[in-house]
Amino acid sequence: MSSTPLHFTRIDLPANVRSQIIDILNQTLANTLDLKTQVKQAHWNVKGMDFYQLHQLFDEMSSELEEFIDLVAERVTALGGTALGTARLAAQTSEIPEYPIDIFDGKSHLIALADRYAPYAKLLRDGIAETDDLGDADTADLYTEVSRAIDKRLWFLEAHLQAEGTPVSTNGSSAETKATNGKKKSKK
Repeated sequence: MSSTPLHFTRIDLPANVRSQIIDILNQTLANTLDLKTQVKQAHWNVKGMDFYQLHQLFDEMSSELEEFIDLVAERVTALGGTALGTARLAAQTSEIPEYPIDIFDGKSHLIALADRYAPYAKLLRDGIAETDDLGDADTADLYTEVSRAIDKRLWFLEAHLQAEGTPVSTNGSSAETKATNGKKKSKK
């Protein structure tokens, strides 16, 4: 990912390990920047009876992601790397699905955000495992901190939808259907 040189640091991780961790962190930085802008898209455009509540919730979520952006970028630079955090770089490398721009009602935004928070949470858990395997407990701990907060936000999003029944994702499948299909496959 990065062709930028490593800066000198007295951190006791070998340069080749730091480079791998920096690449993982820069990917997370791109994903987090992208997710933050998608949450802002929802914040600006939500309409309906729950407008004010959701407008505030989405703003809180965006601010929280901004804090995570700083944590990740500062860890990159602490390891001697260069944080690759422009909007253009994030757009080129983000693994988060594109946000629909043709939705306005609160429920649609809740579903769209839940459909983005879930894969982002998985990517964070992957980051925990990868950086731990590379021997960087500090970065794994950073990922764990962010992961806990993202899981909590996903819970907040899903709780709005669960009151109305099984939430349907924007790709047309529900969590219940996926779980049921998985059980059927495992019985065969």
